Amino acid sequence: MHVINAHLRQRPELFSIHIDEGRFSKIEAQESTLAATDNAIDANGKLVCAPFVEPHIHLDAALTAGEPEWNQSGTLFEGIERWSQRKPMLNEADIRRRALSTIELLVQNGVQAIRTHADTTDPTLIGVRTLCALRDELKDKIDLQVVAFPQDGMLSYPNGLKLMEEALEIGADVVGGIPHFEYTRELGEKSVKLIIELAKKYDRLVDVHCDEIDDPNSRFLEFLACEALFHDMGSKVTASHTTAMHSYDNAYCSKLFRLLKNSGINFISCPTESIHLQGRFDTYPKRRGVTRVKELREANINICLGQDSIFDPWYSLGNGKLLRTLDYAMHICQMMGYQDYASALDMITDNSARTMCLQGYGIEVGNAANFILLEGHDDYSVLRQQGEVLLSVRHGEIIMQRQPSQVITQPWITQAIK
Repeated sequence: MHVINAHLRQRPELFSIHIDEGRFSKIEAQESTLAATDNAIDANGKLVCAPFVEPHIHLDAALTAGEPEWNQSGTLFEGIERWSQRKPMLNEADIRRRALSTIELLVQNGVQAIRTHADTTDPTLIGVRTLCALRDELKDKIDLQVVAFPQDGMLSYPNGLKLMEEALEIGADVVGGIPHFEYTRELGEKSVKLIIELAKKYDRLVDVHCDEIDDPNSRFLEFLACEALFHDMGSKVTASHTTAMHSYDNAYCSKLFRLLKNSGINFISCPTESIHLQGRFDTYPKRRGVTRVKELREANINICLGQDSIFDPWYSLGNGKLLRTLDYAMHICQMMGYQDYASALDMITDNSARTMCLQGYGIEVGNAANFILLEGHDDYSVLRQQGEVLLSVRHGEIIMQRQPSQVITQPWITQAIK
């Protein structure tokens, strides 16, 4: 495979990209635009980018909104109640069908790596079993990580710790947790210690739903960061959501950021979900309830973005488009300066790959030839236009291709322009 007339991120010139045996073999700058040939893919000045990465989604719950009841209040806690009603209806065929449909939607929108959470507070562990089997089945087509996630609390749910260990023995890749949802602060702190212990015992990554609440007194993040620091595991540990940070006072955050930076942990924000679920107990002024994405970026702490949900009890919209999630984040978190735009795609590509500890990710000679072609020529134009993913290539093979949309201009507009 040979791609010509491609823009690469942060580079002004056009490039030719050569691929042999599924890997990038040569990437060279062009002196001028090359003529299209039958033997090359003409990027026509558009942006060739590393694939999008979805670091936080719940495939076991996807496409279940309204089954059997809708989340009428829009709160996180009613979402958990509605999911508890849906869990008895789960079976392998049900989860597999919905997960595959959601994965297909994500792939159509440029995603080639996914981290999904699977609920372990279910005695059958059917979600974990099904998604681990699907991961193995699709390993040549997509990178899929499964998080053992105790939705109702590892220590507050009957036999929750035993189920967590069983999920890891089944083959879950990541140890999850939800300390702020445990019955007491003491149980929450104990759960964090157990999460780290399990990760070390089974040699797994860590991804914790942490402080996903408006309560400024919910401060399990500092506990998680300390454990990661003391066990030298920072690069393998992720704090998801951390929406309580939106409500922390600045003096405390100043102290906290020193710890976060020293610990080296990663962060995931799900802005469309957070702004929908949080602030539900406020009248006005109403908090946005999204973690401090801008400040984390400015502190050079790794932060990436996920969709979290697609049509499930917590969020009844979602379309698989990470560019939409990025657009929301830029607005909600007031990252609207040109320098913010210039590196915006980091939060759905490189930063997410770092969070998932993906190996050989990126457009570099020797890496697997995984890339997407985007409408636009740089981060700014892609973000502003919210263009489609036109091409997705994995190991040098096309896995998705889309024709650019066309608009037929009204004659009176054309005449007015002239």
